[in-house]
Amino acid sequence: MSHWVTIWRAAQLVGVPRGMLQQRVRAGEIELADGLVSTETLLRLYPQARLEESGLLERVVQIRDEAFGRRLRERVLPSQEVLARRLFRQSQELADVQRHLQRYHALVIALRDELRRLHAEAGGDEPRLLALQHQLNDGLARALATESVDVLDVMDDVLKVMSAQVTLKPSGHQFAVEGRDSLLQAGMRAGLQLNYGCGNGSCGMCKVRVTDGEVARILHTDYPLSEAEKAQGYVLACAHTAASAELTIETLEAAGPDDIPPQQLVASVRALRALAPDTLLLHLQTPRSHRLRFLAGQSITLGLPPRGEGDDAHALHPIASCPCDDRNLHFFIPRDDGDAVAARLFAGEIKAGDAVTLWGPSGRFVLAEDTRPLVFAACDTGFAPVKSLIEHALSLDSAPSISLFWLATRPDGHFMANQCRAWSEALDPFEYALSTHADAATGATQMAAAMRADLFDIDCAYYIAGPHAFVRTLAQELSAAGVPASQLHTEASA
Repeated sequence: MSHWVTIWRAAQLVGVPRGMLQQRVRAGEIELADGLVSTETLLRLYPQARLEESGLLERVVQIRDEAFGRRLRERVLPSQEVLARRLFRQSQELADVQRHLQRYHALVIALRDELRRLHAEAGGDEPRLLALQHQLNDGLARALATESVDVLDVMDDVLKVMSAQVTLKPSGHQFAVEGRDSLLQAGMRAGLQLNYGCGNGSCGMCKVRVTDGEVARILHTDYPLSEAEKAQGYVLACAHTAASAELTIETLEAAGPDDIPPQQLVASVRALRALAPDTLLLHLQTPRSHRLRFLAGQSITLGLPPRGEGDDAHALHPIASCPCDDRNLHFFIPRDDGDAVAARLFAGEIKAGDAVTLWGPSGRFVLAEDTRPLVFAACDTGFAPVKSLIEHALSLDSAPSISLFWLATRPDGHFMANQCRAWSEALDPFEYALSTHADAATGATQMAAAMRADLFDIDCAYYIAGPHAFVRTLAQELSAAGVPASQLHTEASA
């Protein structure tokens, strides 16, 4: 018998991006019923989907290998308390099903006996009663016959124990809670812009209301919820995880840059190393009690400690890392004597452990909520905001495909080519192309031609970052080819 699951769960079961399934829904290949897809349809479209090949069994088997130790067990499985509660909930559902089946079975047997009695009273000469009796016997035999198990049903049951599905209201966004993650951590890893502040239970900004399902506390908190809030189902997302296989919570999400408040905090230099002769990786780490909330693609003003009175070294740089890890911030700093921050970093004046002041975030080069294929174009260190957007898009898992075009105008311009290669090898829907040209505008023109030759489709969302000449030229080429302005997103640097 076919089982019905959400698109989110279906993507997990067959191992494809959610955006790919949504694209097949729009094409009419998948028919939804109340937003759900049948496992029968999934097996028809993805016959290769098998429990043995899904990785679920391997994840369970790995738990028994002590060489992986406690860290792996914590990452893959929830706590014993949460696991027990999910299993108990699933057992309750199974008991309910068994109880109903027993009642239906008793009803059918009673009907069959009554038909036999009526048929006997009629002297065995009533053909309609005889036909009903045969129909009931045949139907009961089919129902009791052994049928092949729907493999996706089994996989779905395993997933309900291993992870929980959380639905956000009113947006309808969904994400998975795995291991011992809190609701906030899991939501951020899924690329969702949840409201939060400290992340450790002190400020109360991550307050959510549970409307269906159960949660379990995993962190002590200092923020006191009122009795009225507790009675209404409010909890702190940073301090709770999903205790039931399915959970629905009400909370507001950031819809764009205007919903992210300006912040000022002091971070410390975790690492500073050369990616190439003219490009440094600056790794900053924020305090546990004061994290930076930002959107992928945004920038931050960096301020270095003054060397003396009147010294003010600060500069705006895009964040190259994903918001899913809000404590660890990466920046790609190009050599630039006109940039006071870059000059001091390349001069070796800043060391690990030094303090850096952050102001921001700023910028509107962020990922729009869209299910179109994504095309990213970067020139030199314009790769920084693009990398942040790509990692965010991978977390969302909603794009049917992702393509990256990266132009280098200097010998060390492709300073993270290995990262691109790793994405391409690990992810089916990701492809990339590296190009070089000393002139950014000419390189942009050649890139537009390569896009048209390789994958050009005006029904994509384009994100372009780099020097003004590169951004302006490529945007003009795409516009001239028919790409609507609403599908072009640009970020030009000096």
